[in-house]
Amino acid sequence: MAEVLLATTGLTKHFGGVVASDAISLEVRRGELHAVIGPNGAGKTTLVGQLSGEVRPDSGSIHFAGADVTHLPIYQRARLGFGRSFQITNIVRELTALDNVALAVQAHDGHSFRFWRPARSDAALREPARAMLAKVDLAARADVPAGQMSHGEMRALEVAMALATRPKLLLLDEPLAGMGPEESARMVRLLRALKAEVTILLVEHDVEAIFALADRISVLVSGRVIASGLPDEIRRDPEVQRAYLGDEALP
Repeated sequence: MAEVLLATTGLTKHFGGVVASDAISLEVRRGELHAVIGPNGAGKTTLVGQLSGEVRPDSGSIHFAGADVTHLPIYQRARLGFGRSFQITNIVRELTALDNVALAVQAHDGHSFRFWRPARSDAALREPARAMLAKVDLAARADVPAGQMSHGEMRALEVAMALATRPKLLLLDEPLAGMGPEESARMVRLLRALKAEVTILLVEHDVEAIFALADRISVLVSGRVIASGLPDEIRRDPEVQRAYLGDEALP
């Protein structure tokens, strides 16, 4: 069995009288794509926020690569190997795709932020940035201003920026949101390729995509993990059917 890279134990978070995370215990193994699914309001985004350091849990613990990171700030988790597609930085729409990724490389490597000139002229930044764009099939769009890209291309660009930080774990919160069928299919192909290179925790509403991609799935309902296992196990689980999928047919 693969090594556990990320583990939460009893992770709990309240917002007033609302229990957003109800003693969540979860394991993500190195090299897998682990998906978290659940209805709106299940607490998925709160969970990702606690993992990334944006939200402080009320109780419980988070361990990453054997270290207790429960109380570490975002930047220290990033240094340890956390990557989050929409957290690394907002896309600067006026800059090209290549400029955006070069800035992510610059931030990770600790270069000085002397506006954009170093990132635009330093081959040590530009070449890794081009390699990341090639990974997400945006090499031909390197010189296009980000604001002129399609929604799907922007989402792929966010993934490239996260990959530029060379993460051990990539946290993705609904990367297919707002996409049409063609863009969704393109993102699924991208994630399928990436799962061979980096451990991924994927939060997503698209059940068909989840069952096409995930090695393991955890189902979150009302802040509580009601099931966790292989896709076939989740597909057959009667509690999952009742609480989340209802009468929908699973792919």
